[in-house]
Amino acid sequence: MNTMRHLAIAIASVCSALMHATVIAQGGTGYPGKPIRIIVPFPPGGATDIMTRNIAQKLNEAWQQPVAVENRPGANGMIGADAVAKAQGDGYTYLAATIAHSANVSLFPKAPYQLQKDLQPVAIMGLIPLVPVVRADSPVRSLQDLVASSKNKNLNAGSGGNGTAAHLVLELFKSATGAEIQHVPYKGGAPAMTDLLGGQIDVIFALVPECLPHLKVGKLRGLAVTSDKRYPLLPDVPTTSEAGIRGMEVTSWNGLMVPSGTPRDIVSKINAELTRISGTPEMRARIIELGFQPVAMSVGETENFIRTDVERWAKVIREANIKAD
Repeated sequence: MNTMRHLAIAIASVCSALMHATVIAQGGTGYPGKPIRIIVPFPPGGATDIMTRNIAQKLNEAWQQPVAVENRPGANGMIGADAVAKAQGDGYTYLAATIAHSANVSLFPKAPYQLQKDLQPVAIMGLIPLVPVVRADSPVRSLQDLVASSKNKNLNAGSGGNGTAAHLVLELFKSATGAEIQHVPYKGGAPAMTDLLGGQIDVIFALVPECLPHLKVGKLRGLAVTSDKRYPLLPDVPTTSEAGIRGMEVTSWNGLMVPSGTPRDIVSKINAELTRISGTPEMRARIIELGFQPVAMSVGETENFIRTDVERWAKVIREANIKAD
């Protein structure tokens, strides 16, 4: 009986090895040959979810294979990331990763997976600038005003929680300028924005998709954008560099990662297809409309980008003594 069981295990092991060898042999030419799953580690309806679904639709059209988007929210994006990290490295399970995953490396050192060991970067789908925003009736009209006002008044800045992009960039701003602003963490970006509009807090370093509707109707004033160039839909808002603050050229981001061990040819093919898709006029317009900046990076550039992002936020988290919620 034991002999039969050992034989079955051996056969299964050989079959698995042959399947993996077939994937490697096919590389970019035979891929994809079955449905693809993209795990979004956040709830439906957010910027990452919407961007991923747009990309999934275009991959489906290009490859003639179903591309399903599955939401697995929780633990600041770690539940979904862990599922992908533990998936088979055959190129059929992707993670929609964000700046949260860069920060989690330092915020959650005992996470059930290791970002840079268990996951392989593939591509960056879009960059998301942040905009420090105040109410339209605020006397603060520039970043310099914000710094000066913080020295004379008790200013509060909201965010969607400790370690979120809004919190990290706030701490970076405080470090760069000496501003004295109290961080107020909320359970999500929406309630923080509600309190800003209602006058309970003074400023939010908000992601463009979160604040753009309020900027368009004149309820909020944007003080700067944290990208190196002005944002197309906010042409009158200066960059942080133009506003006189150096070292604030940072963005959040959305990207795709796959399990480590995925054949390099497949990783390169996914990257090439995403680059092609995001370069079409239709998708470029859609990406900008969603509040992102289109970007094209090779696999190597994506790896370097995420490595640098992890290091940048590790320094900010350490120096500001940021703890996870």
